[in-house]
Amino acid sequence: MPINILMPALSPTMEEGNLAKWHVKEGDKVKSGDVIAEIETDKATMEVESIDEGTVGKILVPEGTQGVKVNALIAVLLADGEDASAIGGDVAAKPTADKPAAEKPAEKPAAAPAPAAQAAPAAAPAPAAAPPAAAAPAPAASGERVFASPLARRLAKEAGLDISKIAGSGPHGRVIQADVESAKAGGAAKAAAPAAAPAAAPAQAAAPAPAAAPAGASDAQVLKLFPEGSYEIVPHDNMRKTIARRLTESKQTVPHFYLTIDTELDALLALREQINGAAPKDKDGNPAYKVSVNDMIIKAMALSLKKVPAANASWTDGGMVVHKVVDVGVAVAIPGGLITPVVRNADQKTLSTISNEMKDLAKRARDRKLKPEEYQGGTTSVSNLGMFGVKDFAAIINPPHATILAVGAGIQKPVVKSGEIKIATVMSVTLSTDHRVVDGALGAELMQAFRGYIEKPMGMLV
Repeated sequence: MPINILMPALSPTMEEGNLAKWHVKEGDKVKSGDVIAEIETDKATMEVESIDEGTVGKILVPEGTQGVKVNALIAVLLADGEDASAIGGDVAAKPTADKPAAEKPAEKPAAAPAPAAQAAPAAAPAPAAAPPAAAAPAPAASGERVFASPLARRLAKEAGLDISKIAGSGPHGRVIQADVESAKAGGAAKAAAPAAAPAAAPAQAAAPAPAAAPAGASDAQVLKLFPEGSYEIVPHDNMRKTIARRLTESKQTVPHFYLTIDTELDALLALREQINGAAPKDKDGNPAYKVSVNDMIIKAMALSLKKVPAANASWTDGGMVVHKVVDVGVAVAIPGGLITPVVRNADQKTLSTISNEMKDLAKRARDRKLKPEEYQGGTTSVSNLGMFGVKDFAAIINPPHATILAVGAGIQKPVVKSGEIKIATVMSVTLSTDHRVVDGALGAELMQAFRGYIEKPMGMLV
């Protein structure tokens, strides 16, 4: 009996992914453990191994397809002695993820998907519910169904264009947003006009167009604010959509408050120079490690949470989760977004270990090769924009963390010491906290501990 290969869930929160590459083709024999495909999640590209033996009978989702839902059928594996005739007709005819959603019969109204999904190179699998009746496929002049994205249908309707008269440039001749925009510019045939609405009052007719789109405005309303041809649409990938969703949820559901302090870096910079100068070198003269200021900040934050354990916690409705370990997530910028690989038990690791671990995690993060367990979890986060010259900023909490430390640049400035003005290297850091977990005095105690480790860094070595 044929074996179905389904889109795997590569993390607990994964809902869909992109099928980046097939390592097999139809007719290839595979055994358990063979890498058969590469899947892109919102954070990484991961290899998928076969768990069964057999021959690849049919690939239903081509590589490059975006937005494939978890548990969607992507391929069929044939057991020994079976041939393609063993694949059921319903499977063989099953629409792949790159077919337009308009091919499915209408069931019940549902909201149109976001424009990013329609502008992707290959459309996501058809949703459970079809587009609204108003956006149902229009019959072409030949009587055939017109394939078009819901966004294209909506834009055509708003522009008064007949969707059946517009030539599609998408997959399988599908009409996409760019086709509608071209038709608008070229003056395509207008659709039948709807019943005339009651005449508007003179004041309404003369009202100027709004200078800004209202809250909750549709994509079409937003785009109308910009001259045609002055922009291009860049589709959201899974990472950007996940970042947008999680950060919006964080700001809407987590009561943030912020604590900012200035701390002097001179002693830390001097210690860092000594540590790096003492690093052993290999035969080519390469040091075994090179500790950065950020490595020392990670260690200082971890030790501070160990010293103030009540702040090393997470909120749940059922109770406070007080962590026994200190795992520090570190924001790493990658093309199209960011990711926070986690340094586990950072309070117990040496600076050289943290340094080498961060270099490895950051490199694999940029290559999208991190495993889910390497970027999920953590009890706090550090985000450092000081290396870009940013003086100070406030970061958004990454739930379930209750804190995130935003690190600014070290700047030389005059300070008063013992009644005398001296020059010191000063760094501003801002702690964003979840007020449900960390109150003002507790947050201040945590920042006081952090300043102590930064200004007296020898405490991190004992």
